[in-house]
Amino acid sequence: MTDALNINTRVRIPIHEIELHAIRAQGPGGQNVNKVSSAIHLRFDVKASSLSEYHKTRVLACRDRRITEAGVIVIKAQSSRTQAQNKQDALERLAKIVKDALVVQKFRKATKPTWGSVKRRREDKSRRSHLKSTRGKVNKSDD
Repeated sequence: MTDALNINTRVRIPIHEIELHAIRAQGPGGQNVNKVSSAIHLRFDVKASSLSEYHKTRVLACRDRRITEAGVIVIKAQSSRTQAQNKQDALERLAKIVKDALVVQKFRKATKPTWGSVKRRREDKSRRSHLKSTRGKVNKSDD
């Protein structure tokens, strides 16, 4: 295994900053689930990591339920039957959380509606208004 988890070309997380613990998986699985610790519990302390302050701020600002108030990312991987696959899955999920947090959304510049769209909207409003004004109670004439 490599000595760092690559997030992108410039951001890397050293493996020694990531805590990985093998635990027993939950759910069905027969006798094997009670004997083998195949699930992985991953903890990554963002505040104590070697990430730059900008990257730490971006990750901590991310609204994800897996990030605790103390700034620790907690991931539990137990979907696979083997510990190695669960470990790989947990590391990939950590990389995805950090990578998604580092993406800067493009600033949306508000635009004005076109002259034609404003004209069409006003015409439609007046058409609907006229249609609704012609509706009403029918006057009964007394015979």
